[in-house]
Amino acid sequence: MALREQDLVLSSLPPSRTQQQLALSVALLIVLMALLISITGMQQVKLAVIDALVPLFGMAMFVSDSITAVLLFTQFSIVRSRALLVISSGFVWTALVVIPWLLSFPGVFAPHGLLGGSSSEITVWLYTLWHAGFPIFVIAFALLKDAQPAKRLRQLPAATAILSCIVGSAAVIAGATYVLVVFQAHLPSFMIDAMNFSVLWYYTAAIIALLSALAISLLWIRRKSLLDLWLMVVMLVFLTEVLISSFPVSARFSLGWYAGRTCSLLSGSLILIVLLYEITIVYARLIGAVRAQSRERGARLITGDAVAATIAHEIKQPLSTIITRAETGLRWLDRASPEIDKAKEQFAEIVANGRRAGAVMDGIRGNFKKDPRIRTWLDVNVLIEETLTLVHGDLQQHRILVRTEPHAGLPQIMGDRIQLQQVLLNLITNAIEAMAGKQGLRVLGVRSEVGKEGNVVVSVADTGKGIQSQEIDQIFNPLFTTKPDGMGMGLSICRSIVESHDGSLLVFPNSPEGAVFQMVLHASTTTALASV
Repeated sequence: MALREQDLVLSSLPPSRTQQQLALSVALLIVLMALLISITGMQQVKLAVIDALVPLFGMAMFVSDSITAVLLFTQFSIVRSRALLVISSGFVWTALVVIPWLLSFPGVFAPHGLLGGSSSEITVWLYTLWHAGFPIFVIAFALLKDAQPAKRLRQLPAATAILSCIVGSAAVIAGATYVLVVFQAHLPSFMIDAMNFSVLWYYTAAIIALLSALAISLLWIRRKSLLDLWLMVVMLVFLTEVLISSFPVSARFSLGWYAGRTCSLLSGSLILIVLLYEITIVYARLIGAVRAQSRERGARLITGDAVAATIAHEIKQPLSTIITRAETGLRWLDRASPEIDKAKEQFAEIVANGRRAGAVMDGIRGNFKKDPRIRTWLDVNVLIEETLTLVHGDLQQHRILVRTEPHAGLPQIMGDRIQLQQVLLNLITNAIEAMAGKQGLRVLGVRSEVGKEGNVVVSVADTGKGIQSQEIDQIFNPLFTTKPDGMGMGLSICRSIVESHDGSLLVFPNSPEGAVFQMVLHASTTTALASV
C-alpha cells in the first residue's frame, strides 16, 4: 500500500462524505446555538463570575493554537506551500496575541491589568487585533492555496522559513502592544465608560464580521481539501462569536460572553482535533504500508527460495539418470571385450536425458512466467507409458510391481507435453520413494479413466507409508515436505502446472495403505492457457 504526498497533508487531502457531513453538523449546531441565544435575547443574562476562567481560557487558546501551528508548519515542511505557511502563521498570531490580551485583562493578574493605562481599552484593542488578524490570514491562505511554491521558498530551509514567520508575528504583536500602551491617549476610544462601548466598536465588529464572511466565501469558492472544509467551519464559529459578543455587546460573565468564549475556544480547537485525527489515520496507513512492504519482501525471499528449490528438485532427477547411465556405459567399455553397442545405448540415453533436463529447465521458466506456452493435443496413455519408461530402472531397483490400467477410449487433451510429463514423473517418483523403505509387497498403480463430466482422470497409487491426516491440507504448500531430504517444491509445482491446464490435483488415502494422487484434466474445454 503506497502512500502518496497528497495522502499526508490536509491541504491536498480531499474530504470524504462522512467528513463533509460532520462539518455540516458542527456548523449547523453553532448557527442554531447563535440563533437561540439571539432570538431569546439571552446574551445579557448574568451568570456566576468565575475570575479563574479568563486565564484558563487564555492558556487553552495559547496551547491549542500553538500545537495547531506546529502541526501545520510540519505539513508545510513536506509540501513547501506558501498557503500552508500563511495559515500556520495565522495560528501563531492567535496564540501569541493571547499573551498581551491576558496581561491587560482587568482582574486576571492585577485589578487593572499589568500594562498600565486604561486596561479595558488596551484589552479591546488587542481583541480587535486578534479577531481581525486571523480572518486576514485565512483570506491570504485562500488566495495562495492554488499557487505554485516560489523557487526561493523551495530553496529556503523549512526551519528558516518557519522561524521567520514566528519571529515576524511575535515582533508585530510586541510592536502593536507597545504602541497601544505608549500612545493609548492618542488612539480612538472603544469605551465610553467601564461598562459601555462607543460606536467605534460596532463599526469595528462589523468589519471583523465582514472579513470573516469574506474568508468563508473565498474558501467556499476555492474549496478542494479537508483543510478548506474545516477552515470554513472555524470561520463560521469565529463569525458567530463576534456576532454573539457584539450585537448587542455582552457584558462580562453574561451568557453571551461565556458563549463567545466557548465559540472562540472551539474555533481554536477544531483544526487541531482534525489534524490529530488525520495524523492518526495517516499513521495507521503508514504502518499498513510498512507491513505490506515487509510481507512483499518476505514473499520475494520465499519466491527466490522457491525458484532455487524448484531448479534443484527438477534437475536432480535427470542428472541422477545421466550419472547412472554414464557409469553403466563406462562399465561396458572397461570390460576386457568392450560392449560398444550397449555402451552406445547408454550414451544415447544420456543424450536423451540431457535434452529432457533442458526441457525441464524451460518448463521451470514457464512456471514463473505469464507468457502463453505452445500446447498440442496429447494422448495421456502414451504420456503415462513414456514416463514409466523413464523410471523403469528405479522400479526394478526397488522391486516395485507396476499395474497399469489405461482406458481405451480416453479422449485427447490440449496441453504442454513436458510439463504434464513432469507432473507424472514427480508423482511416480514420490510413490517410488514412499515404498522404497517398506517391507512386503510394493505396488504402483497407474490408471487413466474418463470422469463423470467427460474429464480425463489419471490416478497414481502406491502402497507406501501414506500421508498423515494433518499433512493432507498442507501437502501442496510451497516448501512443505514430509521427506528428511525433501525441498517441498515438487507437489506445489505439480499443482501449479495442473491448474494452469484448467485442471485439479487431489490426494486421497489408499486402501489398505498408501496414498492416491489424482490428476483431473478437462478434455473438452481445456485450451492453450497461460502457464503459471
